[in-house]
Amino acid sequence: MPKSLRPVVPRGAGPTEDRVPDSYAGRSLRAVLFDMDGTIVEVPYDWADIRRRLGVGDASILNTLNGLEEPERSIKWALLEKIEAEATAAAVVKTGVKSLLRSLRANGLSTALVTNNSKRNTDALLARFGLRFDFVLSRDSGLWKPSAAPFQAALRALDVAASAACAVGDSILDVRAALDAQIERIFVLTGDAARFASWPVIIVASAAALKIRILELIDG
Repeated sequence: MPKSLRPVVPRGAGPTEDRVPDSYAGRSLRAVLFDMDGTIVEVPYDWADIRRRLGVGDASILNTLNGLEEPERSIKWALLEKIEAEATAAAVVKTGVKSLLRSLRANGLSTALVTNNSKRNTDALLARFGLRFDFVLSRDSGLWKPSAAPFQAALRALDVAASAACAVGDSILDVRAALDAQIERIFVLTGDAARFASWPVIIVASAAALKIRILELIDG
């Protein structure tokens, strides 16, 4: 797995909330790469409690579980899958996401969904909410964030350079993976801008706000 990039952000280059930074414009935008849980769907995960139950600290949950010896490995994977299945059953699509995806498609942009969730849960959510992406990649591929590999696979599948793409997520995990994949235009869908104070991202509070920001890039 490539070493995760932890940028030292110059003063004034941290998260932006009011407009798309000038550095985001001036380059053709061809694709938008989305995270799933917490980004396009609202899912009731309590990650602090999940980490406690799995015995995982601040490291990647998937990497940690994959490195365990049997039978602990299988036991904890089964617990994670149970937690995910319960959360998936309670998930709701975020307001404005369907309109956002329609708008991106109408403007000729390709879309990809890159998630650390399982293919089974991903397929279930996409079918339930009628969401469509040009490319979908789950952890069943053997690739997951914070590695850059999932985003790189999506870019190859869409035949799009990192410089012609933007990433949308809700976590530091998403930001690290996007930066490692050389995707410089990164949107974070969150109400907690302070958590991303040291990262070069643009904060958006809703899918509707994200649509405006992306359309600004296209028009620019």
